[in-house]
Amino acid sequence: MKLLLLEVKDMHCSNCAMKLQALEDDLPGVDTVDASYRSQKMKVVYDETIVTPAAIMDAVQKLGYTSEMVE
Repeated sequence: MKLLLLEVKDMHCSNCAMKLQALEDDLPGVDTVDASYRSQKMKVVYDETIVTPAAIMDAVQKLGYTSEMVE
């Protein structure tokens, strides 16, 4: 398992965070998602043999949000 930290600047409320956290169920290979609209950050624990950071960021974009990797 790997950890991906994203900055998601378009989150405005707790509903936005819950929408992003649903990726746990919707995207194969994603184990857990912790999104906070207050910090504009999203932590994703994922299986690198199943899903890539690019695929996770693409799924975030398809939900209507812009994300950047945080180092």
